Amino acid sequence: MKSFEMLAFGAPPPAGTEANPQGQMLQMIGMFVIMGAMFYFLMIRPQQKQRKQHEEMLKNLKAGDKILTSGGLFGIVTSVKDKSVMVKIADNVKVEIARSAVSGVVSGEAGAEK
Repeated sequence: MKSFEMLAFGAPPPAGTEANPQGQMLQMIGMFVIMGAMFYFLMIRPQQKQRKQHEEMLKNLKAGDKILTSGGLFGIVTSVKDKSVMVKIADNVKVEIARSAVSGVVSGEAGAEK
């Protein structure tokens, strides 16, 4: 029974050994650095790349591009201004939307129903 209690409650440290507070602090700091690096490379960095690609796509918008808006509308760009885009969404229907509302440029016939 005595050995079971030692396993269940953990063995006390051997006599003459003391905890090293500096070593524990360095381990804790090292873990924070590792966790921070993992957070950066798994969360922040991919988001920055995605934002950069979206900004590049918005910068390269031109008349004739088929786009998808953040509201889910497909359309064809008819003109581009500094902060807005004129989009043809149906015959004789043009709307002006904010450039930031463009989700992406659609390739092929994904947005066409004809």
